[in-house]
Order: sequence, then structure tokens, then C-alpha cells
Amino acid sequence: MSADVDPPVVGGRARPHSRRRRVLAAFAVVAAALVLGAVAIRLVPHAPLASTIASSTAVYDANGRLLRLTLASDEQYRLWRRLDEIGPQFVEALLLKEDRHYWRHPGVNPVALVRAARETYGGGARQGASTVTMQFARLYYDLDTRTVRGKLRQIAAALWLELRHSKREILEAHLNLLPYGGNVQGVGAASLIYFGKPASQLTLGEAIALVVIPQSPRARDPGGGESAALAKARAQLLAQWLAAHPRDTDAARLATAGLRYRPPGRLPNLAPHFTTSLLQAHRGARELSTTLDADLQRLVERRIAHYLDARRDEGLRNAVALLVDVRDASVRALVGSADWNDASIDGQVNGVYAKRSPGSALKPFIYALALDQGLIHPRTVLKDAPSSFGAYSPENFDGAFVGPVTAQDALIGSRNVPAVALASKLAQPGLWQFLKTAGVQNLAPERHYGLALALGGGEVTMEELATLYAALANGGSLVPLRYLRERATASASASAATSLLSPEASFVALDMLAHNPRPGWATLPDGPGGDVAWKTGTSWGFRDAWTVGAFDSWVLAVWIGNFDGRGDPALVGVRAAAPLFFEIADAVRAARPTRPAPGFVRPPGVARVEVCAASGELPNADCPRRVSTWYLPGRSPIRVSTLHRRFRIDTRSDRQACPDTPAPAVREEVYEVWPSDLQRLFAQAGMPRRRPPPPGECGAVDGPATRPPEITSPLSGVAYQVRAADLGRQAIPLVASADGDARTLFWFVDAQFVGAGRPSAPLYWTPTRTGEFAVTAVDDHGASAGRPIRVGLLP
Repeated sequence: MSADVDPPVVGGRARPHSRRRRVLAAFAVVAAALVLGAVAIRLVPHAPLASTIASSTAVYDANGRLLRLTLASDEQYRLWRRLDEIGPQFVEALLLKEDRHYWRHPGVNPVALVRAARETYGGGARQGASTVTMQFARLYYDLDTRTVRGKLRQIAAALWLELRHSKREILEAHLNLLPYGGNVQGVGAASLIYFGKPASQLTLGEAIALVVIPQSPRARDPGGGESAALAKARAQLLAQWLAAHPRDTDAARLATAGLRYRPPGRLPNLAPHFTTSLLQAHRGARELSTTLDADLQRLVERRIAHYLDARRDEGLRNAVALLVDVRDASVRALVGSADWNDASIDGQVNGVYAKRSPGSALKPFIYALALDQGLIHPRTVLKDAPSSFGAYSPENFDGAFVGPVTAQDALIGSRNVPAVALASKLAQPGLWQFLKTAGVQNLAPERHYGLALALGGGEVTMEELATLYAALANGGSLVPLRYLRERATASASASAATSLLSPEASFVALDMLAHNPRPGWATLPDGPGGDVAWKTGTSWGFRDAWTVGAFDSWVLAVWIGNFDGRGDPALVGVRAAAPLFFEIADAVRAARPTRPAPGFVRPPGVARVEVCAASGELPNADCPRRVSTWYLPGRSPIRVSTLHRRFRIDTRSDRQACPDTPAPAVREEVYEVWPSDLQRLFAQAGMPRRRPPPPGECGAVDGPATRPPEITSPLSGVAYQVRAADLGRQAIPLVASADGDARTLFWFVDAQFVGAGRPSAPLYWTPTRTGEFAVTAVDDHGASAGRPIRVGLLP
């Protein structure tokens, strides 16, 4: 019979095996259609379950400790956790109790359903047959499953969920919806609230307890401690676990260990200003791992509370503080107000981000820029005298003027006139451009401030001010403050850094600030600062009292005042904010000792030089007192001092001697020759300086003539040739003879100070470029000699 012959018929009907073949084919078609339909349903784009369930946000400190757990949008504590973030023992214990065949059924367990129906409706005890998927469907769709109709809807929903989502996704969502009493849902929130740890770190005993609570969350609510119902349910599940793990010798010990449950009311709310600002900036995040150190945060809060309580009678009621680790620009403590819950001080305002006048707290950057631009070194003498800069005539805080003052003393003494004078000389950048480059926001045009910007005429936030001081402590490199723990890549960190100052200027500026004496010490020019580089600021009208500084690897900013801008004479930086600053700094040092930040470590481009104490210049032969100071070779302005001058006096007339005055009638004396305006200030201060005697009959006569130095090296008319590889390494000796009375020679190249040495002794200079140079030797009498020199490359 050929293959295309019709099958035989019996009594006019097809044979039975032919019918079976058609039925099987029909079933195959239906089955294939169902499979294809299921695949199509799964493949149709749909939102993942995680996106449809609201989650709380957990904010952690740098060590993983919970700072704050927010409510989800539906007012539930529900912290979404991925399946791999939940301890495997919890998952295994839950499936052991609720659904041993979870991974093998399609959402419902027909055998369990039949058995439960027979027991429930056959006169036996009521019995459930809900799978994990069915339980999740009831929670997810808020189904009433106490009726047959409700149960059928639950079964249909479970099958639908299994068609749409994977087993892992359903199980993960179920674990995040489990009820734990009150408004606590999900193992992620329950583990944090009741045990203070993430779900991945639950012990076996804790996992078993959290598995049994959802079956009766009211009766087994652990918020008030472990109830009898919870203890009984735990014991039953423990027996099941031990039966399933008979060889697990540690299971019984871990599961029967005593448990301590924390009530939901004890959830932490540490650093509320810090966490609130982060939550506003990262809306929708389920987890924020921050840089904050909870222990340091509590330390700073306690110090502020104690300090204000002790000085409340003086009107000090509110304070703000920010602690930054310079090593990675991380914020380690942030106190936005003295008390979050005190409405009388507007406690929920975050003062760290409020724009306020910094007073004199910006002055260190004027001096650092002046160091970089070659205007000063620490011992440069500046003039603190009545001065006008166009229409602007600044005054000092104390209303007085001290006359000549070193740059270092002017900075730590917060003298206004020298700071404004330096600010007027800054260029590329000036102070305004410096702040702009540093990222200070909302600056008005530069002409709006004029030179008043140097004295706090603009406004900055504490965050901006701390960032500036952190840059100073970081060797002049500014990096935005970090609030989250994720570390950027090395290339990203480098690209985020902004070079504001040279490492040399940063180091010297910090050293100058470190000479600022602590509050309570005698205000000596070189008083001990305890290697804390700090500066105060007081705004006009006594509205803001600041102290900001760096120590070890920390930068700390402290502000005291009133958020409503109300002034108070007690709000002076050195008296109101500085004592609190040092209380916090000392406590932080004791709690977290660290090595110095880069800005405290002397870079190679900084050297020491001996200068005349009175003039800040290289000492001439008549300088009576010399001191050592830092300077930046090639940048710092330095010349031989002419302040001290030797005069020949005719003993018969007490006038200047003439050339023909007999030697027995001549004596020599050294005088300080100050400008007339400074002479007047000395007299007003009760410290008049001796004036040189008036000229004799022959008129003014210069001091005794001296022979100028004679340069013997470099040679005259010789071009020095070096190899390209040796440029910057091959030195040229500088040698000169001098007059017999000269003791020191000072060498300059292109007016930049190179160094000092004895006459006829070589001093070595290493050129870093080719071209023409002017070499000058100046002796300590002021006599000088110069010589051009050419440096070229060997062919």
C-alpha cells in the first residue's frame, strides 16, 4: 500500500489508532500554542517587579553603620534587597517552612491544593496550600483569600506572575514584601530595624526568627521583645532546620543563641542635616554609602552642645561645623545647626550651605597668592598705616595702626591695611578670580566688591570655605568635597583637581598660620599655634564669628552666630568661635591621629634664608639682629637691607662729620632710617626711633666709600655651553672678591635671589634654560657689581 492511500475504514469510520493520532496531534498543537503563548507573554516588555514596589532609602556612614532609614512613598519601612543581598540561610529557612517545591512548580502546587481542600472541607482542620508565589500574589495585589472566589483569584494571579516573571524575581519581590508588624515590610528593613544589620549578615537564629514572624506579624511582633508565640514558632522551625541539617554541628548553637530585638522607635537619625541634603540630591536611591564617620559626628555634636551650654549666658546659641579629611576630600562630620529640633534657632536650616560673610577668613589666600606672585616672603615688612586706595580707606578692627609689620604678623594679627595693600597688587589671578576658579558660587562682578572683598565684602558658604582651606592643606590642589563613599578613578580624580596655588606657597602660608597663638596664650608674634594652621573671621556688624584651620590631615570650619542675621558684640571670631574650634580639633586628634597633609610637608622649592629682623631683607653689615625665614628661590622678593645705616658723627657738634673732620673727633653710629610716615607712627605709639644727626656745615655726606665686589666667575665675555641632557643639572660657580670690611656676598640672577656666601667662596648656580642672564653680586655694605652671561647648548 502506498503512503498516500487512505487508511482503511471499519463500518464507515476510521480505525481507533487513527483517531488517537489526530487527537495527539491536536494536543501537540495546543501545547505548542500554549508554550509559544507563554514565551510571548514572558518576552513582551514589562516593568520589573522591583520598579513597581516603593522602597525606603538607607543612609550609611563610612563604616557601614546606619545613619537614617526613610519611609517609602507608601509610608512603609521597606528597604529593597536583591536576592543575592539576603543571607542564603534566610532564603533556605523560608522555603523549608513555606514552599519546599518552589523551584519545581508553576506557581501553584496541585497536590497541596487537593490535600488542603480535602482537609479543610472534609471536616478536618483548616489547612493552607499557598505557595510562595501565591503568598506574594496576595501581598502584591492585596487580595482577600478567605473565600473560594478570593482563593481562585490568588491562583490565577500566581500563574500569571509565573508567566511574566522569573522564579528569582518573584522570590526576591516576596522577600521584600513580607509583613513584620506595624509599617515594617521586607527582610531588608526588618533586619536593620530589629537587629541593626543588613540582611546579608543575619545569623541562623536571627534568620529563623525573621522567617516565622510574617505568618502572624501581630502576635509575633518583636518590637516589645520576644513573645511566647514567637519563641514557639522559632523552636518549631529550628527543629525542621536541624532535621534537614543533621550534620550541621554549629546550627543548634547559632540558632538557639539569645536574640535582642530593637524596637522600630529606636531607628537612628544621626546627622540629619547631612542625610537630608543627600536624600534631596539623590532622590529615588535605595542606599547611600557616605563618607561620614558616625563616631566623629557624635564627637563634634557633643562638643558643640557642651560649649554652647557653657556660654549661653553670653548669647551664644547656635553653631555650625564641618570636618574634612584632606587625604580624600571626604566630609567626616557635618553639623548644620546646634539642634535640629530647636525651632527657636531655626534648627532645621543647614548652615553649612548658607551664604555668609567670611570676615578675615579669606586673608590667608591673599598672602598665599602674594607668595606665589613674588610679592612677599614671611618676613617681608609691610606698612600698617593710614592708607587710601582710591576712595577706599580701610581701618583695622581695633581702630589702630602698628606701623611696620612683617607679613606673617600681619596675617595672624589680621591687620586689614596690609591685606588690602597686598590684594591691590595681586594680578593673574587677583582674589576675585581666585575665588571664581575655586568654584565659589553666586559671586557678583568684581567691580561690585572692589578691595572690600579682601575683608569679607563677599559671601561664601562654609562648604566653599572648607574646600579652600583643604586645597591649602593639599599643596594648593583643590578637589571638590566628597559626601559619598564610592571612590573615583585615579584619572577622574586628577581631572577633578584644580591647581589654585603652588605647593611652595601653600606650605609657607600654612607655616605662617601655624604661628597664630591659641586663644588664651599671650599674643606674641611667634606664639605657639600647636602646629594648627588657623584663621578667624568676624563679619561687619558682628553677625558671623568664624574659625577655620588645618591640622594633621584634617580641615575644620566652625561658625557661631544667628541664622536670622542678628548681630551681637559677642560674635567675634577669636573669642566666640576659636575656643570651640580648638576643643573639637583636640578631640579629633585624640580620636583619629593622622599624619600631616601634603601642605604641611616642605616641598623641594622652599628654602630658608637669614634676613635682617627689622627690615625682612638680606642683612647688611650693620644689621644688629638676624632671623631665619622661608623663601621661594626665584620668586620671593629679596634684596640687601638699607634700613640700618652707619653715620660718621662729629663729636664736637653732634652733626654729621665732614670729609675733613679730624679722625679723633669722629665717632660712628648705626641708625634705622624709616620713611617719615612710619617714623610718625612709632612716635604715636610711644616708641620713637632715633633720627640720624643733621648734616654738618659741608652738607649731607654718604657713609665711608667701599670698593665694590669684583666678580671672577662667571668669566667675562665667555659663553657657557652645556649638553641638553645636563641643562638643569650642570652648575656654574659664582665667585667674587669684596672690600675688606665686607663679610657676606649676596648673589642675584636676573634680580632673583640665588643665595649668600663669603667673599671669594664659590656659590653654585644651575641654569634651567638657555639664553642671556644678568648676574649681580651685592656685599653687605650695599656695594654691587654685575656681569652678563650667556648659556647655550653644545652643538
